[in-house]
Amino acid sequence: MNQERQRLICRFLIIIFIRMLKGKKILLAVTGSIAAYKAPLIVRLLVKEGAEVKVVMTPAAKDFVTPLTLSTVSKNPVIAELFSEDSWSNHVELGSWADLMLVAPLSANTLAKMANGFCDNMLLATYLSARCPVVVAPAMDEDMWKHPSTKRNLGKLEETGNTIIPVGNGELASGLFGEGRMAEPENILKFISDHFFLKQDLAGKKVLVTAGPTYEPIDPVRFIGNHSSGKMGIALCEELAKRGADVQLVLGPTTSVIKQNGVKVQKVQTADEMYEACINGFKEADIAIMSAAVADYKPAQKAQEKIKKDAANLNVELVKTKDILKTLGERKYNGQLLVGFALETTNERENAINKLKSKNADLIVLNSLNDEGAGFGHDTNKITIFEKGGHEIQYDRKPKQQVAKDIVDRIVNMLHG
Repeated sequence: MNQERQRLICRFLIIIFIRMLKGKKILLAVTGSIAAYKAPLIVRLLVKEGAEVKVVMTPAAKDFVTPLTLSTVSKNPVIAELFSEDSWSNHVELGSWADLMLVAPLSANTLAKMANGFCDNMLLATYLSARCPVVVAPAMDEDMWKHPSTKRNLGKLEETGNTIIPVGNGELASGLFGEGRMAEPENILKFISDHFFLKQDLAGKKVLVTAGPTYEPIDPVRFIGNHSSGKMGIALCEELAKRGADVQLVLGPTTSVIKQNGVKVQKVQTADEMYEACINGFKEADIAIMSAAVADYKPAQKAQEKIKKDAANLNVELVKTKDILKTLGERKYNGQLLVGFALETTNERENAINKLKSKNADLIVLNSLNDEGAGFGHDTNKITIFEKGGHEIQYDRKPKQQVAKDIVDRIVNMLHG
């Protein structure tokens, strides 16, 4: 994946996650690190999406970024001193005001002070008074990052309930390359939104998801299959789990892996195995999302030995596989929500609407192989959603993580509509 494509996906991911920051009160704490030059961008991104931001900084941080800059982008006064010429800054009030305290960047010096309860500046006094979650984004050179003292201090910070954003790997202020680089502002926003402000609007719901291809064996070494990577179904599982759902994934053969905790994975190979897993899982499911690319046909017989290339031609008789989506549509009871996918190359809209009706689905997600960046193997997708009530919603091409959010948003809307 080239850098331009990575930046494009990052921008889309910002849109997914920072929507949840509207109206949130974020206290940004800036310490004396060269990475402090990124603090105005963090503030700008937060404010742009409707968060209210206040900034507290250490005296050393002013050598890297000015209070005037942070005050301008946050639209709030910046506090750097416990005492000014004519007033005292109320760190208790500031610590109580925030929904989240974000320390970015976190220098090795401030890390050591936070871990050991020091209180010699306004930032530390506010930290010790904070009643909200505290999340930190460390920034330091690789040798400092890997020093046993740093690791010990990070451990202390975690033991007292703070959350640490992983550092990046790249060019450092010293000119060297390695670990210790502060996470990029976009990734920081994604992290705090994901871990602290993501809606749990599917809490208590059980969701059955299928993903990936199926492989229908011709002989012990050959099979009929397709190019599905399973990325779309896995992105759906991750989004569902983040929003509180109890997710069971029936996964066909693929190298793609799920990174979200809390998803139960049952691996299968063939359409028959996927059918049985879905029939069993559907009984307890509130929602079923059939995103797998299940083979429509399978060999009538599987050869017990590898077929040798002796004859000029080889004829393989194919028979239909069981229609999982149609079977679930027939067994669906009141309250269950059934979602299917349609990958088409011709008459896309007509075929998707027919599938919605004939399978008794509540929602069909259409993607076309004619659209650039859509379909098998891509990190992006372009979809149209058809709902049972007649709604038809077209979406632009987006990363599959955001497509997953769009689909889950429509599911939630149907559940509560």
